[in-house]
Amino acid sequence: MPRRVRDEVPRRVWDEVPRRVWDDRAVTTLLYLVRHGETDWNAERRIQGSTDIPLNDTGRRQARSTATLLDRRRFDAVVASPLSRAFETGSIIADHLGLAAPATYAGLAERSYGEAEGLTDDEVRERYPHDDVPGRESRSALLDRVTETLAEIAVRYDAGSVVVATHGAVIRSIVNAAAPGTADRHSTPIRNGSVHSFRWDPERFHAELVRFDDPIDGVSDGPGRYAFEYQNPLERRG
Repeated sequence: MPRRVRDEVPRRVWDEVPRRVWDDRAVTTLLYLVRHGETDWNAERRIQGSTDIPLNDTGRRQARSTATLLDRRRFDAVVASPLSRAFETGSIIADHLGLAAPATYAGLAERSYGEAEGLTDDEVRERYPHDDVPGRESRSALLDRVTETLAEIAVRYDAGSVVVATHGAVIRSIVNAAAPGTADRHSTPIRNGSVHSFRWDPERFHAELVRFDDPIDGVSDGPGRYAFEYQNPLERRG
């Protein structure tokens, strides 16, 4: 792997990497980012962010449907955000695929929305009419931590295929960085259980979008699943 790429990855990543990736070849890892299943706060249109809200029964059904669709391809591992809604989604998928329980990565957690968490869109507009929500994580900070985390996963599962159970704003940040205009915040949903596939490019320290709403996940477009911007209205603002 080129030295300039190695130097951009935190030292702790390389300390745990098999020696075989310390050469000058390009490493290609396929990453399938899955949005967690539905929660009660999703159904109530409440902003979740870093608040740990579990899946509801609909969310578990969505996770099982996604697992069945992913079973059409071969995967080496499942990893997940430590938030329970993503971890349980990943666990359902891993169990169905016959893989180990997901390793968790703090960098895959949902964007923090500070004091807006738990509120509806109307409540946010009433309390913060100037969109100055205390404690909200910036988009740039989100992208930085997610990119670093995906780099770590790509290196650890060198040249493999990995399911990444995570969150809507996390996925949107990577999609928009990899293919600007693909996931416009105002009109393009990232649905519960949807799959978005990427190829990690170590030369550019960058995730390349393969398919947005990968067709293996057609079920996630069915009736009864809410659009991302409807579930998280604050994300389409600041």
